[in-house]
Amino acid sequence: MKRNSIPVVDLFAGPGGLGEGFSAFNDGKSFHIVVSAEKDPIAHKTLRLRAFYRLLRSERPELLSDYYSYCHGETTEPYSEASEDLWKRAGQEALCIELGTEEGNAELDKAITSALCSTPNIPWVLIGGPPCQAYSLVGRARNKGKADYKAEGDNRHFLYKEYLRIIQRYRPALFVMENVKGLLSAKVNDSLIFHEILRDLACPERAIEGVCNGVRYKIFSMVSDQSFSAEDDPAKLDANSFIIKAEDYGIPQARHRVILVGVREDMVSGPIPNLEKQEEVSVEDAIDELPKLRSRLSKQPDSPELWADNLGILLDELADSAVDYSMQDIATGLKQAAGSLKKHFDHGANVYPKKYDAETGSEQLDAWLMDKNLSVWLNHESRSHRIDDLGRYAYAAVFAEQHNKSPKGHAEFLLPGLAPAHKNWESGKFSDRFRVQTRNGPSSTITSHISKDGHYFIHYDPAQCRSLTVREAARLQTFPDNYFFQGPRTEQFHQVGNAVPPLLANQIAAIVLDYINGEGAG
Repeated sequence: MKRNSIPVVDLFAGPGGLGEGFSAFNDGKSFHIVVSAEKDPIAHKTLRLRAFYRLLRSERPELLSDYYSYCHGETTEPYSEASEDLWKRAGQEALCIELGTEEGNAELDKAITSALCSTPNIPWVLIGGPPCQAYSLVGRARNKGKADYKAEGDNRHFLYKEYLRIIQRYRPALFVMENVKGLLSAKVNDSLIFHEILRDLACPERAIEGVCNGVRYKIFSMVSDQSFSAEDDPAKLDANSFIIKAEDYGIPQARHRVILVGVREDMVSGPIPNLEKQEEVSVEDAIDELPKLRSRLSKQPDSPELWADNLGILLDELADSAVDYSMQDIATGLKQAAGSLKKHFDHGANVYPKKYDAETGSEQLDAWLMDKNLSVWLNHESRSHRIDDLGRYAYAAVFAEQHNKSPKGHAEFLLPGLAPAHKNWESGKFSDRFRVQTRNGPSSTITSHISKDGHYFIHYDPAQCRSLTVREAARLQTFPDNYFFQGPRTEQFHQVGNAVPPLLANQIAAIVLDYINGEGAG
């Protein structure tokens, strides 16, 4: 264990995006994860595997070949006899527990106590984001459709209090809490829950014990001069000033999240410095050089030849149906896409290994993402799609190439045969049902919905005619290419969609480190 680095506890960790940003800062010499907790057993497998990778890298780099052999499919376990002790330690660090349960809390308390006792004089940091389904706008819309739903009875609204309990009991020097921007407008008993959270975080003792005699925290924004103290009125704050727009900080994705940084009052030396704006990174920058894959056919026989033949016929038919003069450019684009299908792209780099190599054009992003120790691409395999959906995907991609935006709903999916068999298709409620990611800007938010279908995450290349792969989504989230997501593909997508972009977390970690060391504040 690094005695001169700052311990980090990561709650509601998912696959570890926020923790990755901290633990990778300064090549792992400034922060180290001592405990991470996640209840989902599949996400926990990814979390533990990454903890193991970090231990290998920092303590026994000569055994990193164990990790890469597993990544390359050469072994069925990530450890060897020589590294099995580190694998066991990774399991002690990355806990599969459910916070809020008696058993989960007891195991977490034991792990934190043990980890922090070994470094009693070093300030430590708490990070994490309680589950967001109850706060998100989509989640709240679903809840409205439930006749017996009551927000005050949904325990997901109050999972942040498990985070709060750790703050109150163990007094971190600083905490970083992340959540969806829907948190700002969510209500329980007609009161804004964001206001309650601010008050609770500023004075955990008051929230838990009913008095405010204990430790207090000052809550800062990282993109404005807004702050909040225990005696402040949250109604006077501009809540939106706590929203970080990831695309402003070199992340190739329009991801807007609430991030609160709390500093223990005895540690406050001034405001937290703001994140520095970065040059915009596009979807094309991030994923264009990855191996080109074809989509696959579902509900019917599939092969490269059948895919090219069936899809080519469909695209030609769509092009021929564009009799309106204004649609001739679309028709030409569809014909060109149909003609390029004979390249017979593979459908999975893990099935048909490709040499690992895909620079982004940005030295900073390449240094963050790429790992020349890899010899194949991880988690880069295409989904299967129905042939009629593939027609919509190709149309959307051609439309985006010509208009630099995704077509919206029935008004812009104009060709005969494109309308899905959906009774509300022309109502306007599903205008973004098929959304292509445009080349030249950041992607739309990678959400957990990507685990359900690919309709919102269509690749911009008409010839590939598919939704994004897990690896492409992971790159848009800035997970390093050697981050190996475990479990079935649906679960891999879920992990990626729920995570914090590690490169954004890395920038937050730099500011946190300077602040704790007494630099950069003022």
